[in-house]
Amino acid sequence: MEEGSVGKTIGKSTSSSSHGTEGPQGLSRRPSRSAATTTFSLEVFDNEVVPSSLQQIAPILRVAAEIQNDRPRVAYLCRFYAFEKAHRLDQSSNGRGVRQFKTALLQRLDRDDAPSVAARVKKTDAREIESFYKQYYENYVKALDQGEKADRAQLGKAYQVAGVLFEVLCAVNKSEKAEEVPADIIASAREVEANQVLYAPYNILPLDSAGESQCIMQFEEIKAAVSALRNTRGLNWPPSVDQQQQKSGELDLLDWLKAMFGFQKDNVRNQREHLILQLAQPHARLVPKPEPSNKLDDRAIDVVMNKLFKNYKTWCKFLERKHSLRLPQGSEEGKQRKLLYMGLYLLIWGEAANVRFLPECLCYIFHNMAYELHGLLAGNVSIVTGENIKPSYGGDDEAFLRKVITPIYRVIDKETKRSKNGKAPHSAWCNYDDLNEYFWSADCFALGWPMRDDGDFFRSTRDMAQGKQSSNKAGSLGKSYFVETRSFWHTFRSFDRLWTFLLLALQIMVILAWNDVPISKIFDKEVLYKLSSIFITAAFLRVLQSLLDMILNFPGYHRWKFTDVFRSILKIIVSLAWSIALPLCYIHQNDNISLPFGKVEDILSSLNQFERIPSLYLMAVALYLLPNLLSAALFIFPMLRRWIENSDWLIVRFLLWWSQVPTFSYYPFF
Repeated sequence: MEEGSVGKTIGKSTSSSSHGTEGPQGLSRRPSRSAATTTFSLEVFDNEVVPSSLQQIAPILRVAAEIQNDRPRVAYLCRFYAFEKAHRLDQSSNGRGVRQFKTALLQRLDRDDAPSVAARVKKTDAREIESFYKQYYENYVKALDQGEKADRAQLGKAYQVAGVLFEVLCAVNKSEKAEEVPADIIASAREVEANQVLYAPYNILPLDSAGESQCIMQFEEIKAAVSALRNTRGLNWPPSVDQQQQKSGELDLLDWLKAMFGFQKDNVRNQREHLILQLAQPHARLVPKPEPSNKLDDRAIDVVMNKLFKNYKTWCKFLERKHSLRLPQGSEEGKQRKLLYMGLYLLIWGEAANVRFLPECLCYIFHNMAYELHGLLAGNVSIVTGENIKPSYGGDDEAFLRKVITPIYRVIDKETKRSKNGKAPHSAWCNYDDLNEYFWSADCFALGWPMRDDGDFFRSTRDMAQGKQSSNKAGSLGKSYFVETRSFWHTFRSFDRLWTFLLLALQIMVILAWNDVPISKIFDKEVLYKLSSIFITAAFLRVLQSLLDMILNFPGYHRWKFTDVFRSILKIIVSLAWSIALPLCYIHQNDNISLPFGKVEDILSSLNQFERIPSLYLMAVALYLLPNLLSAALFIFPMLRRWIENSDWLIVRFLLWWSQVPTFSYYPFF
């Protein structure tokens, strides 16, 4: 390790130390700080409580804590190397808690320097750590490496410790300008580095070659899922993939997806394990049992696939688009294609981060990437270039994260800042649901693939990149279907049925009390005539509800379709018409008021037995209550409701359009 500014700074700060001894020879002078300048406990390093921006030094500090009692000087060297590495990661100490952490670490190094030098076995720090590395390699790594009988967890931990020790050893040797690292140590370090890959940490399934003897890998359903994923026959690998790995069978379908679409390595490892367990569970429950049991059955694949793509297929149906799940005729080829589609969806989900809160956005991403996957497998040729179709975003390392997820995340981050920690009005910024609603309309396909930077979805981040002040609504995507306006009227609008019931019940009780009607005379014609006025009150309350729907949703109308705005206006007009028609029909008497209804009254003559209640008013009330009666019938008979929601009759579609806004969240069976 070269001596940089950090080494010079430490040398200056330690020149006035009370101990007056140097740190690691040549590495840099040991640090010294007053105990009054820190609020960190000296034990935080042993517990790996390090700032999030310095997580790379956590393994080094963990090794130092483990070997503190055996070799204090080696532990000191590890902590000193961790400090210099932390300084390189954050030189200005801008990260959260970094300055306090560095101060506490300086104090710990100041405290341990003299005692660790006294306990040193060898003359120099380089010899000290070389001897300890050899000792650790022989007594721990070699002793634990017993082939299939080895304790995998302990051996993996020993390889990690040996790797950290070698890293610190090289830094100390370079800083002291000592002779080169001995050849036997370099050879052992290369062996440790190679085995670290084999004994890498895992969640549930040890899928590397060293884990094949583990008990969980002996289950037939696990073997069947692993074998199915490793069937890469017929896939064209990019030149960047090692041909020896292709021929040895080490790579599987998810490795191919990683190479083609640029997913992260750790994401591939996690989703490989996820998919294997998802496939193994239904395979183990199949009745009758598949033969042979170590071959993945198509029924198990279909179970997982139907669950995984249920929302995606519903989304495609709602937008009237054909889904991108194109399956070939052959059995083995079809099974491979299904596994590729499922692997692609899980890899998208696993790397989506906060975009997971936009499920229909994930459907849009998968829809386009699955179409590209079909083109890759079918060997389709681009009309523009005349070459085989390639993924739009390439297969570079982390290409999917950088080019697909990051731009969408910036939109989320920009809208979050608009909220001003929740103080801004809801109409001034978009939350997850508002951004997700952009993909509830077929207009989202105007975004294209690869996604256009000038699309409406990226409006806020585009204005920010161009240096525009986008604090107003013009720089935001805007609301789609619902905008919450802060008002006490929401108390009525959100619980309109409850308030309507309470007000109508109050009106009935006032009528009965005002006229001093006993319970036995409630069903008298005159009393019923007065009580029937509650329908007029209900009509006026309906007008109020329609007006509140229009006013409280007004900030979102700039993104509504014309038919949706027309529906809201038409509801107000109809409710106003009922609030006028019902009172006119109520006060109409056959003997003193003549209304131009003509033959209608003759048809209603059969209702004249209700002398005090005009027959026309009864018919008007029946028509007014008809939608409510229909809603009650659909609620009581849900099968009838499902049949109506899937009907193509124009009158049925009109009634559904009238009753609710046709958004994806209200789509049938969703």
